[in-house]
Amino acid sequence: MSIFANTFLLVYAALFPIVNPIGSAPLFLGMTRYASDDARHVLARKVSINSVFLLLGSLFVGSHLLEFFGISLPVLRIAGGLVVSAFGWKLLNSDARPDGEPSHPVSAEPESFYPLTMPLTVGPGSMSVAITLGSQRPMYTGWADFVLLGSAAVAGILAIALSVYLCYRFAETIVAKLGSTGTNVVVRLSAFILLCIGIQILWGGLSTLIGTIHH
Repeated sequence: MSIFANTFLLVYAALFPIVNPIGSAPLFLGMTRYASDDARHVLARKVSINSVFLLLGSLFVGSHLLEFFGISLPVLRIAGGLVVSAFGWKLLNSDARPDGEPSHPVSAEPESFYPLTMPLTVGPGSMSVAITLGSQRPMYTGWADFVLLGSAAVAGILAIALSVYLCYRFAETIVAKLGSTGTNVVVRLSAFILLCIGIQILWGGLSTLIGTIHH
């Protein structure tokens, strides 16, 4: 049981700061501000479900897919950093009129997978962490160990998805006291942080490749 608990905590603790559902909640609310409450709640559930499949795929088969296509983790970080940076820049410079209406048509119900699930919730950073965790699996002594550790990893990812759902489901309650102006400030600030995270992911991949060249 201690092995199960340790693996669960390892997966959850490694992914939670990267997924960062608390910090992404204002962005989710900003991107779904023109959707109804019921539609936003459905989107929160869909995003959490999509996150489970993305993280499970990254954990169990991500390293094998990268090896099959000949893609290294640093290259994945560079490509993912570019995507996250572009997404953060787009959010940071999204044009909305002072009366709160968009200056161009906005979908009342955004697509749940892109961009709400990827890259907003499960981006290249969390996927690379999940791939790293999956590629560093300990040697199993039997099927019992495999099932135990696999179940603990799945439980950790389910706990991450539950955290995402709760933060997104009650995002409007969390920021209701901020008002429209305060929400816009939080959304812009979160978009800037997302841009910085993307650049950091990009730099992490570049520095690894540069270090390989020097060696």
